[in-house]
Amino acid sequence: MKKNLLLILAASACMAANAATYSLDPLHTNITFEIDHVISTNRGKFDKKEGVVEFDAAARTGKVSLTVDTASINTGIPPFNKQLQSKDFFNVEQYPTAKFTAESFVFNGDKVVEVNGNLTMVGKTNAVKLKALRFNCVFNGMLKREICGGDFEAMINRSAWGIEWGLPRFPDVVRLLLQVEGIKQE
Repeated sequence: MKKNLLLILAASACMAANAATYSLDPLHTNITFEIDHVISTNRGKFDKKEGVVEFDAAARTGKVSLTVDTASINTGIPPFNKQLQSKDFFNVEQYPTAKFTAESFVFNGDKVVEVNGNLTMVGKTNAVKLKALRFNCVFNGMLKREICGGDFEAMINRSAWGIEWGLPRFPDVVRLLLQVEGIKQE
């Protein structure tokens, strides 16, 4: 009995040893969006973001906490940035941040295929499923640490967050693209 208890404790310690926290690298993490604009596509990104990912490949679990400074929206067109920062869109004065949190990683075998969470912006929270286009963890020789990251996408309806300016002339559907890299914390 005592031997079985020691084996269970040792197995639990090994499982816990696989869990790690990764701080998102702002230089290698990009949050961009695309939306149809009559005959072309409008694109933009958020320049300021920070976050943490907890990931355990062995247990097939993970958590995400990602915060975005909505005033850092950048389309490359200053007047358009101002419009998107206004009350018609992100209302950055009242809601200076957007936040994505997740506690559900979906695996197919050993591969992350989806991250399910909640996106809060302009005072409203809705469920969002991020489809993993690719995801991997590798040892980074320069940093002397493991890094994990990948590319994710989601399609959302902006009206679900009350962003209805220009509807129905301009589409409701927005494509979100996330490129993330996290550095394992010691």
